[in-house]
Amino acid sequence: MSEPSTRRLRICVAASGGGHLRQLLDLQTAWEGHDVVWVTEDTALSRSLGTQRDMRFVTHVALGQGRLGAPLRMLVSGVRNLVQSIAHMLAVRPHLLISTGAGSAFASLLCARLLGARIIVIESFARFDHPSAFGRIAGPLAHERIVQSAALQSAWPDAMVFDPLRVLDETPPPKRSLLFATVGATLPFDRLVTMVQGLTARGRGPGEVLIQTGVGGLRPAGLTSVETLPFDAVERTLREAEFVVCHGGTGSLVTALRAGCKVVAIPRRFALGEHYDDHQTEITRAFAARGLIEIADTVDELASALARLKARPPVVATTDHRRLTSHLARQIADLARRRA
Repeated sequence: MSEPSTRRLRICVAASGGGHLRQLLDLQTAWEGHDVVWVTEDTALSRSLGTQRDMRFVTHVALGQGRLGAPLRMLVSGVRNLVQSIAHMLAVRPHLLISTGAGSAFASLLCARLLGARIIVIESFARFDHPSAFGRIAGPLAHERIVQSAALQSAWPDAMVFDPLRVLDETPPPKRSLLFATVGATLPFDRLVTMVQGLTARGRGPGEVLIQTGVGGLRPAGLTSVETLPFDAVERTLREAEFVVCHGGTGSLVTALRAGCKVVAIPRRFALGEHYDDHQTEITRAFAARGLIEIADTVDELASALARLKARPPVVATTDHRRLTSHLARQIADLARRRA
C-alpha cells in the first residue's frame, strides 16, 4: 500500500465475525476518506462485504476454545492467527487500529501497537455488566477505551460511554407468515435448530420456516435450510419475516429488531458446550428487560413465546451510533492533523 497523501491515514478496523464485525459496519462513516483495511474471520458475512472493501482474513481463535476442551485447537489456531496478523500489519503498517473485539482481533491489535499505531478499543455492545476477556486483555494496550453500557465504567473509569440502543416510533414493513431461524455467522447451534424442528413437528409454528444452520450444522429433514446466507440475502429475508428465532448475539438481535421482526432469542450456554462463556444470557436478559424480545430454552417455551409475540405489535429498535461515530471521526481528524 503506497504512502497516503497529507492528512490521509492508513486505518485498520479489526473484529471477529458476527456481531463484532457488524458493529464496525455501523461505524464505518467515521473513517471515510482514509485508506482502510478490514481484518476479520472468513465467514459468509465477511466474504460478501469483501466485494466492496479491502478485507483481510485471519483464523478464528478464542480463549473459550480451551474452556470447551480444545486447548490444542486453540493453540494451533492462535499460531495461525498470529502469523496472518503479523503479515497483514507489516503490509499495512496502520497509523490507527480500531477494534470491537474479540479474540481473533487481538494479535492484529498487538502487532499494530508494536508498530506504533494508535489503538482504540470499543468494548462489545454484548457486555452490559462486566468487560469481556478481550476487553480485559486488550484494554491496557489501548490509547482510548470506549464502553457501551454505563455499568462498565466501574471496571474502566477512564472509558467514554456511548449507549446506542434506541426504540423507534416506526411501523415495520408488511410481513408474511415466515419464521426465519438463524444461528449467526460463526458457530453452528444445533439445539436451536432442533427446537424449531420440534415446534413445526407439533404444528405450532407459522406457515413457512427458513433455517440458517451454520457451516456443518444440523440440516433438519422436511424444512428449508441453508448453511450460510450473504448479508444482503439476510436483510431481504428479515424484511419479509414476521418472526425471527436466533441465538443471543447482538448482531442477530439488532438486525432483526431493526427490520421490525418479532424476536425470540435462544442464548447459547457454556455448560452445554455451545459458546465460550454465558455472555449471551447477559445480552438476552438485558434486551428482554426492555421489552424488545422473548427468551426461550425449550420447545414449549419457544411456542409460548411466539404466541405472546403474535398477540402484540412488533417493536422496532436499532443501535444509533451517531454519537460514537462523530467521536471517532474527531479522533481520526485530530490524528491526521498531528501527522500532517
